[in-house]
Amino acid sequence: MFSFIELLVLGAVAGFTIFLGLPVAVIGVSERAKGFLNALAVGILLFLIVDVFGHAWEATTQAAVLAFQGGGSVEVAVAFLVLMFGGLTIGLLGLVVYEKRFMGSSPGGASAAKLSTMIALGIGAHNLSEGLAIGQSYASGAIGLAIVLVIGFGAHNSTEGFGIMAPLAGTDPKPKVSFLAKVLLVGGAPTFFGTLLGSLFYSQAAYVLFLSLAGGALVYVTMMMFNVGRRQYSNNLMMMGVFLGLCAGFLTDLIVSLGGA
Repeated sequence: MFSFIELLVLGAVAGFTIFLGLPVAVIGVSERAKGFLNALAVGILLFLIVDVFGHAWEATTQAAVLAFQGGGSVEVAVAFLVLMFGGLTIGLLGLVVYEKRFMGSSPGGASAAKLSTMIALGIGAHNLSEGLAIGQSYASGAIGLAIVLVIGFGAHNSTEGFGIMAPLAGTDPKPKVSFLAKVLLVGGAPTFFGTLLGSLFYSQAAYVLFLSLAGGALVYVTMMMFNVGRRQYSNNLMMMGVFLGLCAGFLTDLIVSLGGA
């Protein structure tokens, strides 16, 4: 049994592996490499959309089925449905409002920096739910599972770092280190805070809300990135990058699944 402090350290490690994506934004890359990285990020984000909505909807339908069969509360089932669709509304349509208000409606759409920030926000909401899972495993005494989750989510977050950095690859001028650190912290730090909160208490309702909110935000930024990529790069390059990004997402998630999570 490891201590509470050691748990928090492991939660921080799991979150901050997202910084492994940092070199993508600071090294010079060719236009073709930039297109491939953009497509790779789209593939990773597509996987995350499937992953977060799958978990959120599983919890929501479970509450509805229990209520229908008389083994659960109708009020809880309705609340979960409200949280599911409410989170989706905030995550997806909230970013529509954000873009209109802060980015304008120019044909070029969001700048690379703002797009990177929006991706980080969506991934951060997703990683908060992952941290909750780590902390809850520790609180329930499932230490082995908590360790497996740290390893799995740590590997997973390393690919998410590439997703955040991809829009910034090859930009001129290069983004400031302070900005890169900020967006990576937005994406990775919630894993640590989720670990802390999950070790103290757990709310499945909050889990559903954060997952659906993250899913909505990820749908928005993924569509934006794919739209930009299709206009600027060849279809073959885009599809190869998307394919490899999807594979990376599923394989890193497999690490978590092998641990029984």
